Amino acid sequence: MNTILVTGGAGYIGSHTCVELLEAGYQVVVIDNLCNSSQEALKRVETITCEGLAFYEVDVRDADALRGVFSSHNIDAVIHFAGLKAVGESVEFPERYYDNNVQGSKTLCQVMSEFGVKQLVFSSTASVYGFPSDDPIAENAQTQPAQPYGETKLAAERHLGELCRMDPHWRAISLRYFNPVGAHESGMIGEDPSGIPNNLTPFITQVAIGKREILQVWGDDWPTHDGTGVRDYIHVVDLARGHVKALERLAEQKGELIINLGTGRPYSVLEVHAAFEKAVGRDIPYEIKGRREGDIAIYFAEASLAKDLLGWQAELDIDAMACDAWRWQQMNPNGYRHA
Repeated sequence: MNTILVTGGAGYIGSHTCVELLEAGYQVVVIDNLCNSSQEALKRVETITCEGLAFYEVDVRDADALRGVFSSHNIDAVIHFAGLKAVGESVEFPERYYDNNVQGSKTLCQVMSEFGVKQLVFSSTASVYGFPSDDPIAENAQTQPAQPYGETKLAAERHLGELCRMDPHWRAISLRYFNPVGAHESGMIGEDPSGIPNNLTPFITQVAIGKREILQVWGDDWPTHDGTGVRDYIHVVDLARGHVKALERLAEQKGELIINLGTGRPYSVLEVHAAFEKAVGRDIPYEIKGRREGDIAIYFAEASLAKDLLGWQAELDIDAMACDAWRWQQMNPNGYRHA
């Protein structure tokens, strides 16, 4: 496989994956509608790698525009990131999420089939598990998403499974990952949330740099070692490398695989906070608030299948995640918007 189409390639995980693909010698074509990403990220990908890529401002739901991209390039496989991802927003606007995440995936697969491209790595999520009864969470755990975001990702997974069962030429790997954090070590690309961050680590760095006053910690009475929620945080570069490993696996497999990408090493909110204080070199203020409805005490991956099938495992620890995220925040206090 030489030429890879990356949908949503200007986003947080997509841009880091483009770096890994280019450095591995692939030709990269990116489509992104830029609704929650920036083309500046792709310019920086080219600077980091000293390699060029092709970019098209295309919505994955636009079949005619997709056909134009496939007609212009000899695509060998697709890595599919494009979609909406805010859990809370999905509860408020479920129809929007089904349209983007489910219908968009179906449209992409339809056009891929038209052009005989039947190899796809899908960006899924651990949210498909909902509130599991066991930790760590293995791939065979029951899937009961607790919100529309997870439902849409699970629906897209199931569509891929049906394609693989109906057509033996189709090969797909759905990667269910946990909590991506960190940034590229150059500080040139990273997580750039708009508005109030939904995730813990960009909120911490925004407090550290003075954009926000204080970090809220939602509950200190959870049944964990320090009373705060425990999650599986994975460095975005490790995650990107996992997608490249999945791409390599496609060439030798049949049908569909579902694989967790996580570290298998959970960290509490206070442990993450302490790692960032170490990286920043000073105290980061926080306050304890009551538990949020819908939260869960512990959530982390059983990650052995990725090692067995992909030859992949996470290598970067929480200190690297904190240092790289802080470097990105310092170098880009307003994200890509200053560029």
